[in-house]
Amino acid sequence: MINLGEIQKLEIKRFTSVGAFLNEENPDDEDILLPKSQIPEDLKIGDVIEVFIYRDSRDRIISTTKMPKTVLGELGHLTVISNSKIGYFLDWGLEKDLFLPFSETIGHVEKGKTYLVGVYLDKSKRLAATMKIKDLLSTESPYKENDKTKGTIYSINRDIGAFVAVDDKYDGLIPKRELLGVYEVGDIVEVRVNRVLDDGKLDLSLRDLGYIQMDEDIKIIIGKLKENGGKLKLNDKSSPDKIRNELQISKAGFKRAIGRMYKEGIIEITDLGIEFSDK
Repeated sequence: MINLGEIQKLEIKRFTSVGAFLNEENPDDEDILLPKSQIPEDLKIGDVIEVFIYRDSRDRIISTTKMPKTVLGELGHLTVISNSKIGYFLDWGLEKDLFLPFSETIGHVEKGKTYLVGVYLDKSKRLAATMKIKDLLSTESPYKENDKTKGTIYSINRDIGAFVAVDDKYDGLIPKRELLGVYEVGDIVEVRVNRVLDDGKLDLSLRDLGYIQMDEDIKIIIGKLKENGGKLKLNDKSSPDKIRNELQISKAGFKRAIGRMYKEGIIEITDLGIEFSDK
């Protein structure tokens, strides 16, 4: 069966002035056109050729030897090249651009930026793109606790956290408590697996293991102290939000870091905050 949106190997059945017509060895569908400009040299009737099946600008189902950057049911990083009153058009490697409807976007979409999208068939049986990719992600990853990898943020809920397509294949979440800094949909992030949940989804962190992360937190705190004349109005009694807004560090990480800095004689801790030690 000839399937829209898939790469298939089809047999050349006949040639005409407009190109070659292809089909399966034992066809159930009508022959499908491969335009003349797409036919490799020296092919003859009966030869098998690998093609991608899609709709052209006239909405005809045809084939092409050009391979798209992603196919039906899969994910790919595609760039927005134009927009219309009803959506955006993405470069996916073919003459006809892939349409991304407004209804299938997440967050703010900009021309020239690249986003992780899936390809699906809309109600009119046309290929289209979607940023709502959760159902295309697997929960059967090879990862275990403390493994490091990369992923693409595909959705952000400020009350829950950032949803990440790990390796652009597996479903993961950076919980709100771990989401330090400012991120947008489409950002590629390095993450560590905190744990693998019972349903297979990945609980992620942007931070390294505590004993490694502490060194990074100390660097941030020292930098901020230098910016503020050696003093900082933060201590272990400060609220988590105040610490997060000032340093992009969790309160737990802040307390660990200043505890070590105090023991090493780098800072003094007062009721007003912390300051470089004179010792």
